[in-house]
Amino acid sequence: METTASRSTREIANHLVEWCNKGDYMKAYHELYSPGIVSIETEDQGEMARMEGMDAVMKKAQWWADTFDAHHIHASEPTIAENWFSVKFEMDTTHKPSGQRSKSSEIAVFKTKDGKIVREQFFYDQP
Repeated sequence: METTASRSTREIANHLVEWCNKGDYMKAYHELYSPGIVSIETEDQGEMARMEGMDAVMKKAQWWADTFDAHHIHASEPTIAENWFSVKFEMDTTHKPSGQRSKSSEIAVFKTKDGKIVREQFFYDQP
């Protein structure tokens, strides 16, 4: 078993894509994310626009799961640039409170350091 410190950005990116495409988001959070993770959403997300620390990111993940039914989520192959990588996510979801089903996509950019994801930022258009 490789140690987290030995993981390259490419290995981290490949694991993230693989686990997201399997729907195993918790494994990605626990195995790949730094406890000091910084997560940034697109504009106008209120209190969830910038989250710091694993507890805050897990709170955001729980909010998302409580708010959306995911029918299908696909993560693209990652694009790597030194300690950074990006992934395109395509999603087919239903907003639980309204019942509105929609398809959307976003670009996520991740920064790695010491074998962990230390920053993530999402870019998408607001509906």
